[in-house]
Amino acid sequence: MTDTTLTSIKACVFDAYGTLFDVHAPVGRLAGRLGEKAGPLSDMWRLKQLQYTWLRSLMGAHADFWQVTGEALDFAMAAHGVADAALRDELMALYRRLDAYEDAAPALEALKARGLKTAILSNGNPDMLQAAVTSAGLGNLLDATYSIEDVGIYKPDPKVYAMASEGLGVMPREICFVSANGWDAAGAAFFGFQVTWLNRFAQPPENLPGAPAAVITGLGELPGLIGAT
Repeated sequence: MTDTTLTSIKACVFDAYGTLFDVHAPVGRLAGRLGEKAGPLSDMWRLKQLQYTWLRSLMGAHADFWQVTGEALDFAMAAHGVADAALRDELMALYRRLDAYEDAAPALEALKARGLKTAILSNGNPDMLQAAVTSAGLGNLLDATYSIEDVGIYKPDPKVYAMASEGLGVMPREICFVSANGWDAAGAAFFGFQVTWLNRFAQPPENLPGAPAAVITGLGELPGLIGAT
């Protein structure tokens, strides 16, 4: 755990996918039908999902996250020789009700008990986010949920991060932004948030502008980083 203390924090804003919600849960639930292809297919699905958000943003060809998620799954299934329309439908349905990580709710509860505002800032479209939050039972622990659909471009565009500051009515430096994605942590830090990188998967730091103020391996460490406001 890092020994950094984040000061003057008024709100904690979370990435959704990979941070609060387990993006590998859908394939995990159906792994028995995929056998040895399960892990590689899930990894490629996630990789292509992210790549498509970046590429569509650069191309100026926006599509919402549900479409991008489906297109990424189609690529991953084709790459691994899986042609099963029913399986595809099941995986997409499961993506709408992702499992929350076990440390998500306790961390949110602890932050709310401290009087901090909490929110999600995500690439997901509003329907996807509402479904995931409801399924995971996190709704009463969040003050707001912000979707990139309001600005029509994906992270790490600065317009996305500005939504949280403007929506919550606090300065960027008063927001602790938490993401398990190193590139997202870099983008948010470059924007001006005090960023905590949730390095769940022991990844090396990204070589990008913007460095996190703190690095943790589980959300249980987060409340202890927040100093007195």
